[in-house]
Amino acid sequence: MTTTERWPGRVALMVGHCAGMVDLVALPVWVGALISFYGFDPQQAGGLVSLFLLGAVAASLYFAPRFNRLNRRLVAALGFAGAALAFGMASMQTGFAAMAICHAIAGLSVGSALSVTHGTIGRAANPHRMFAMVGLALGIFAIGFMGATPNLVAALGGAVLFKVFAGVMGVAAIVSALFFPLPDHEQGADFDIAHPRLSGAVWAGMIGVGLMGVNQAMVFSFFERIGADRGYGVETIAIILVAVGFVNLIAPPLAVYLERRIGAQRVVMTGPAVQAVLALIITTVVAFPAYAGAGSVFVFVMIFTHTFAFGLLSRLDPSGRALAATPAMLMIGAAVGPILGGTLVKFSGYPAIGVAVVICASLAIASFSRARLPSVDAVTP
Repeated sequence: MTTTERWPGRVALMVGHCAGMVDLVALPVWVGALISFYGFDPQQAGGLVSLFLLGAVAASLYFAPRFNRLNRRLVAALGFAGAALAFGMASMQTGFAAMAICHAIAGLSVGSALSVTHGTIGRAANPHRMFAMVGLALGIFAIGFMGATPNLVAALGGAVLFKVFAGVMGVAAIVSALFFPLPDHEQGADFDIAHPRLSGAVWAGMIGVGLMGVNQAMVFSFFERIGADRGYGVETIAIILVAVGFVNLIAPPLAVYLERRIGAQRVVMTGPAVQAVLALIITTVVAFPAYAGAGSVFVFVMIFTHTFAFGLLSRLDPSGRALAATPAMLMIGAAVGPILGGTLVKFSGYPAIGVAVVICASLAIASFSRARLPSVDAVTP
């Protein structure tokens, strides 16, 4: 079996990360399609996406503590295959209840596959660099996805979106079955016994990432709807979303370049504050240049900050269990985001999302302030 130091293994992790993190790319189109083509209100649309994300959280919470005892290739392949089937079924449904079941099954499947993917990245020789590599792959995937999918959905209907999801998951299942790697630092079940508990610093870092996930999902889920309600055309918004993908390509290599130049603690403390400022601009400033400019860099902040948080957590917890819970960290926040954002929009309008982001960002900064190594936080070695 390959390792993460060989390209077949790296490609498998890249494909798995792209498929497993599809919500980070697709949220605006996803929520928009559920509202526009299926007739669900913002709260219902957000709730369906939240069901998918909660399923991913549940699976991640189950698999992360067992990471070192799993057949990771089998879990990844079966997880992505199950997601492909679930999304394929979703493309044939129109009712809320049936869609809810399909979303929940897809989430459970994706969460299991993504948990072993991120755990394996966390046990690479350099987790910060490896996570940046899969982040770069996600940025390239986002450009292709956003360049084609919004126009396909507009022309052919909402079911096309779920067919695209099914195709992405199917490819990930095949690649995982063929090439999914071993961690570079392979350990047995005794490694978990040697590290029975995660420290308070690890939990603080995980909570901080989760809170940033709430903000990411709240804003990005309704980014397309905000633009549409302000009168911006489908093609105009699609161009912005493609620009998001290009901007995101900068985040991973920049994170690698700055790995030895900026302390991780400084980055994770700054990221939530920048996220809050951009969210306020998107949700309250009606001028198109402000909407487009803030929107184009919003996801960049999450990717850049999370790369440093990933490296920091790999040092705080060498066992890989905390990083195997990365889907839970991100998606428990992302699961709350769409339904919370939809509820706020339904009763108080888009500016309420901006206020909620400021609150969550403040809590994230407080959490990250406790995610420190035993000594003073140094630049990643």
